Amino acid sequence: MDAFLKVRQPMLYGIRDHACKKQLRTIFSSLTLSPVKALLWYVEEREHHVSPFKQSAMIIHNLGYPRIGSQRELKKACESYWTGSISISALQEVAAGIRLQNWELQKQAGIDWIPCNDFSYYDQVLDTSLMTGAIPARYQALTAKQLSETDLLFAMARGYQWDGDDITAMEMTKWFDTNYHYIVPEFTASQDFHLFSRKVVDQFLEAKNAGYAAKPVLLGPVSFLLLGKEKEAGFNRLSLIDKLLPVYLEVLDLLTKAGATVVQLDEPCLSLNLSAEALQVLSDSYAQIHAAFPQLHIVLASYFECYGQHLPAVLALPVQTLHLDLVRCPAQLEDVLQTKIANSKLQLSLGVVDGRNIWKNDYTKSLAFIHRAIKVLGEDRIAIAPSCSLLHVPCDLDYETAISPEIKNWMAFAKQKLQELKELRDIVKGNTALLAANEDAIRNRAASGLIHRKAVKDRVAAFTLSDASRKSAFTVRQAIQQEQFDLPLFPTTTIGSFPQTDDIRQLRARLKKGELTVAQYDAAIEKATIEVIRWQEEIGLDVLVHGEFERNDMVEYFGEQLDGFLFTKNGWVQSYGSRCVKPPVIFGDVSRPADMTVRWSSFAQANTDKLMKGMLTGPVTILQWSFVRDDQPRSTTANQIAWAIRDEVVALENAGIKVIQIDEPAIREGLPLRRENWAAYLEWAVQAFRIAASGVKDETQIHTHMCYSEFNDIIKHIAAMDADVITIETSRSQMELLDAFADFKYPNEIGPGVYDIHSPRQPSAEEMISLLEKAVEALPARNLWVNPDCGLKTRKWPETKVALTNMVKAAVVMREKAAL
Repeated sequence: MDAFLKVRQPMLYGIRDHACKKQLRTIFSSLTLSPVKALLWYVEEREHHVSPFKQSAMIIHNLGYPRIGSQRELKKACESYWTGSISISALQEVAAGIRLQNWELQKQAGIDWIPCNDFSYYDQVLDTSLMTGAIPARYQALTAKQLSETDLLFAMARGYQWDGDDITAMEMTKWFDTNYHYIVPEFTASQDFHLFSRKVVDQFLEAKNAGYAAKPVLLGPVSFLLLGKEKEAGFNRLSLIDKLLPVYLEVLDLLTKAGATVVQLDEPCLSLNLSAEALQVLSDSYAQIHAAFPQLHIVLASYFECYGQHLPAVLALPVQTLHLDLVRCPAQLEDVLQTKIANSKLQLSLGVVDGRNIWKNDYTKSLAFIHRAIKVLGEDRIAIAPSCSLLHVPCDLDYETAISPEIKNWMAFAKQKLQELKELRDIVKGNTALLAANEDAIRNRAASGLIHRKAVKDRVAAFTLSDASRKSAFTVRQAIQQEQFDLPLFPTTTIGSFPQTDDIRQLRARLKKGELTVAQYDAAIEKATIEVIRWQEEIGLDVLVHGEFERNDMVEYFGEQLDGFLFTKNGWVQSYGSRCVKPPVIFGDVSRPADMTVRWSSFAQANTDKLMKGMLTGPVTILQWSFVRDDQPRSTTANQIAWAIRDEVVALENAGIKVIQIDEPAIREGLPLRRENWAAYLEWAVQAFRIAASGVKDETQIHTHMCYSEFNDIIKHIAAMDADVITIETSRSQMELLDAFADFKYPNEIGPGVYDIHSPRQPSAEEMISLLEKAVEALPARNLWVNPDCGLKTRKWPETKVALTNMVKAAVVMREKAAL
């Protein structure tokens, strides 16, 4: 055996991961085989684990796995790096550990095609911008400074203010209809593309050398262009495909030379309404990819919707596997099977496990799809997978020890969803016990007394149109409110939250651990609230907020006080960059058993003579940012939440709060991806907001807030919400979003955000004045408010104080200009 170990040693040189090397040495040392047989065993195992892409039966694969780590290791490491607490090598070590853990977990679950390059320090779309060299000109100074690739990525995502440079961050917006945010690529007519980042190749080799069957995942070239933005007029970004595609071909060449045999190309824009031009670009691009790499197995993945009218064009593409999201669009399997696909060689990836929600898979429903596909195509042309990347669900249900066993038995997180794929394949092979256990869990949930409340159902059913209407039209309300409040032109306010410092978070943690009494905790929160009120008064803000120091999250805080919700301890998902959220789980009928915010809003108002905003989260946002029950229409659940929020709005008014903000940042996020499906959603979404907001008198001013949304195509529905004041994100887009409100002649008041709170930059007063001057060109000054883009919870106090002080100065200058 010693001689065999010596012969075998060179094979280990290609494996760069030391833990993997150690594991293989241990395995070899324990083998009771002759050296020759052991060598053959090793080669077979190596071939099986690194290149298993010779399909003879139904395979299981995954489109992507959460990158944050089961305990948010990546978030903590990134933020430590940004503050200088750890080195870049320490950050890279954490990242490598997460990748290795993810790959091993998927291997243990029996995943045949394990995704790689699904890991990112910040965002996969931003990674693609770096891969293709689509780096905006304003960052060229940083490349000249030989900033590391990782630091350049962070600068593009967060902005850069250091060593004499002051560079704004790239724009950020929602990833389709999810609460994940991506960094929007920027394109110019003379755009140059070249291979800049080799991350996808490096991570493939990292996985391969560690012994994992890696399937590189790339955002497809057409979706990359469509998800970006032209930064100058006069050209169509799709015209850049001839410059972009050579970079993709170069990357695929490097991957194939490195040993990749299967590559997943994501084209999620196929879920949208695409033009004939876009479909032609898609066809031409994939024809070129196939011509260059005829032996490469391409998995084409779209998700979140049907292929719909694009299906004929998609089926004509020269790809080997086509992924179908059968959770969002179950009907499309039959649409595909009714074509001539049976006479082709195309394989189907059936997305039967929900990658967007946390409920246990109903195996009976999934098996109906699988058996139908097998009947037409045969088992060897079928793969099963989640509906989309598991990026959108928490990592591991095993960490949840406080959820009731009954409800926990209805749930599955990312790790458990991998097991569901394996069990579905085992059931197809004949394991009836697994099917019986699943059927028991599904029946238990449907019949559970924890879910249904008759009083809630009856209240929703009794809805009339008057429940969703304010007493008077906006013009009447505006006159009453202006006389009552006597605010100056360009009134200043913030969106609600102020920085949640470590001290504030520790207060909550100590309360939960029993180290503080409720009275001690409340006294500390009161002290922080009074301090922030005094500071707002000192700098001259007009409408104050209480800072929300008592709140953990804008949705979680309310869900914890509503019936029908439950909360996890480790159910974190990525929202953007290092920002993680822990969505509530709506498992049953929703109602409000008691006041939720009145105590703190009343306390704050009693400590100032200025107007104090009551701060609430709206029904659609609570719905969108929760894991929602899937046993009734989402509209029904939204209306249940709306009635609960309405009760809180009325309670705030009765407590003397005259300005109440009902945040709806997610209302556009909830839009169906195809325009033909918008009307029904917008009807019930707007109605839900109006139910929540319409129980008050004309004297009470209702605000709402929306961020990172394009409003052009739904502006009439935004107006139909009839909020007295809307605040929106506009700074990253340089007030471009105001064009929709100006063109529509939006009648109500509006606060266009004048600085970007998602960046640590400290904008000057002059910068904000410039933005406000653009706003005045678009809308009447009497209707304009001055505020940041979003809440300030994630920022630090020093930058917050500088930025808000400058913001107030900008408002004062604008008032002086208006008086001339």
